[in-house]
Amino acid sequence: MTINGPAPMLLGFFMNAAIDQQCEKYIIENKLEAAVEAKIQEIYKGREHLRPKYNADSLPAGNNGLGLMLLGVTGDQVLPADVYAVIKEKTLSTVRGTVQADILKEDQAQNTCIFSTEFALRLMGDVQEYFIQQKVRNFYSVSISGYHIAEAGANPITQLAFTLANGFTYVEYYLSRGMNINDFGPNLSFFFSNGIDPEYAVIGRVARRIWAKAMKLKYGADDRTQKLKYHIQTSGRSLHAQEIDFNDIRTTLQALYAIYDNCNSLHTNAYDEAITTPTEESVRRAMAIQLIINKELGLAKNENPIQGSFIIEELTNLVEEAVLSEFDRITERGGVLGAMETMYQRGKIQEESLFYETLKHTGEYPIIGVNTFLNSKGSPTILPMEVIRATEEEKEAQITTLKNLHEKNAALTAKHLRHLQTTAIQNNNLFEALMEACKFCSLGQITKSLFEVGGQYRRNM
Repeated sequence: MTINGPAPMLLGFFMNAAIDQQCEKYIIENKLEAAVEAKIQEIYKGREHLRPKYNADSLPAGNNGLGLMLLGVTGDQVLPADVYAVIKEKTLSTVRGTVQADILKEDQAQNTCIFSTEFALRLMGDVQEYFIQQKVRNFYSVSISGYHIAEAGANPITQLAFTLANGFTYVEYYLSRGMNINDFGPNLSFFFSNGIDPEYAVIGRVARRIWAKAMKLKYGADDRTQKLKYHIQTSGRSLHAQEIDFNDIRTTLQALYAIYDNCNSLHTNAYDEAITTPTEESVRRAMAIQLIINKELGLAKNENPIQGSFIIEELTNLVEEAVLSEFDRITERGGVLGAMETMYQRGKIQEESLFYETLKHTGEYPIIGVNTFLNSKGSPTILPMEVIRATEEEKEAQITTLKNLHEKNAALTAKHLRHLQTTAIQNNNLFEALMEACKFCSLGQITKSLFEVGGQYRRNM
């Protein structure tokens, strides 16, 4: 989930959905459908019009409808408490996924902050603490993101340095709360952009080298914690609205960088994302880039195919040195949080963005089909053939569902929101309370109640 400001709440919704899906499987396996349906009808007795339903005429191909049986209720409302507790424990120990949740890069680059930075950090810590307590081992509690730092205009060195520095800040914060490095370290992952610059060829190598040395030598972490896991998304910023077919070429080269650098996972952008929401056809082409590299390109079948080459070794050393120099500049400003108070990171990103745009517009930085080697028509900006938007009916259906949720849970909502605020004031684990509040309250209701105890985000000027 690439959600940041409201990440803890949406994670609560997701975890409850995962638990309820396993409850549905239990109900089906034990042939309890009729009994459960009777309980749901009892819950909605006299208010049947408030019960949510799947709006489409038919399910997508290959979808068995898992998750629809308990729409509008939760597993603990229809199953015995002991059965639900077992299902919940098993689900949390096996559920897999990632929630971005990286509030530091939000302040520095992307701007989807909703709570004060201090309160947002506390929520992140509560999520990780809950993961440790509930033995959630396969779900990343935060994807520490450089992608949005790069998209905002940072060069590859700044992206990597800021992202790793943010990662170490989370480590120090979690340690200050008494968590063990080996308990939370494996729940951290990273997310980088791969542009076309040569430094991107070694971004993963440098990240892993710096992270592993710090984890081992500074924090005494075990082997699993020393292993940095990272996702690559090809650069959205490198997609251009002129001659958009060329974007697939750029994306292919960026994907090769990522695969040769041994990323853990990869996202290839669709060529038309420069002008619209991707179409089904463009998404298939983006997927084909990965499939052809993985299934057809012989060299990609060998791990580390360019390891040991002069340029890769030299670039790795140069980039590491440059990143460590940036660490010094951040340290001189009081660390990541201290530097954020003077907007150091935002200022540096904006300066680098302006530098890139200036070179692009003067032609000193050549971009084929954009500022050089234009076609006979001058490579004009291409307008989208198709723009995908939600219909009015779909919008109204969502609004109606939300109103029905508020009406149906009116009595329970106040109780859960009060408990949430009390938990925040007493400095107890908020995510534990969120897991219960998410069963009855909407995202907006939860957010508004937490504003009152955690404060809204305000940028330093």
